[in-house]
Amino acid sequence: MRNLLFLLPLAGLLWACDDFRTDDGETRLQWSFDKETELLTRSLSEIPDTNDFLLTISDAGGKVLYNGPYGHSPASLAVEAGSYILDVVSEEFTAPAFARPQYGDTRVVVVKSGQKARAGLRCTLLNAGVRLRIGTEFLSSHPRGTLFLKSAEGKLMYGFSEKRIAYFKPGSISLILSEDGTDRPLLTRTLAAQEILTLHISAPAEGAVGAGGLTISVDTTKTWKDESFTIDGPQEGGGTGSGDSGADISHALSVQQAKSSVGEDNVWVYGYIVGGDLTATGSRMNTGPVFTKNSHLAIATRSSVTDKSACLSVELKAGAVRDGLNLVDHPDLVGSRVYLKGSIVEAYFGIPGIKNVTEYVLK
Repeated sequence: MRNLLFLLPLAGLLWACDDFRTDDGETRLQWSFDKETELLTRSLSEIPDTNDFLLTISDAGGKVLYNGPYGHSPASLAVEAGSYILDVVSEEFTAPAFARPQYGDTRVVVVKSGQKARAGLRCTLLNAGVRLRIGTEFLSSHPRGTLFLKSAEGKLMYGFSEKRIAYFKPGSISLILSEDGTDRPLLTRTLAAQEILTLHISAPAEGAVGAGGLTISVDTTKTWKDESFTIDGPQEGGGTGSGDSGADISHALSVQQAKSSVGEDNVWVYGYIVGGDLTATGSRMNTGPVFTKNSHLAIATRSSVTDKSACLSVELKAGAVRDGLNLVDHPDLVGSRVYLKGSIVEAYFGIPGIKNVTEYVLK
């Protein structure tokens, strides 16, 4: 179980709500996720459903009463009066890793004799992240250079084309330039939980230094920071990123969000390719292979979805989009995450869909 001090002062974790006397006189403990946490898992593809979160319940003496997936936990526990600790995480996180945000919560609940205490779990980001935006002049200025991000728990190599966020435990994170057998620390930043730092890395090139700007989407579960760093050049201070409602892939809608955004044009939507060969009526969807129609496919929030009603249908017009995404020629794309730019319509093959797709990105 995680150290409580890792999240918040203990006083801030005390939680007991909806206390009431039970009909049978038993002392019981109940728990559930709040709606915000459930919405979070539906909108962010990097974290699992709340049923897959890891839950640990223990008493004040450290005795574990339950340890396992939230979805397999009992509806309630008969307990003695006292304090109980509920600790939940989306997944274990012990070493730096790309695209591994860890969400969780810890609650200390006081249960009174003969009463029931129901605790609410509200998950937020527990680790911190860094992403690099490396200027094109870096390669010409440092052709043998490699960038690493390092913390006390380990380090990650950050490739020139890497787009994912590198996640670390909160604390000091250093940017290292490795070149000709020598590791050179460039900077160190201390990040708290929920902080995501974007570093724009540039190097002197033909008298022009500095990196291009980046629009960052701010949500309620992360604190974004944006900073530029010029190798062997003048530095700029950090700041807080600002939101942008434009048609930017970083603002891509989830499948669920897209279903609530019918009528939007020229927007990005992301999901997992789960099948094709749809019918205009009924629930038929082929998860293949083999596929027979190259004009469309279906995407969903999760790659395991097989229910047509949980999907978005996607029109693939003749041309580059169809050539690159159709499942007749590329059945191996089933299970892949895809970003699509197009118009959201109320119905296509009997379900909400995306038409007039002009761009796509496979990840």
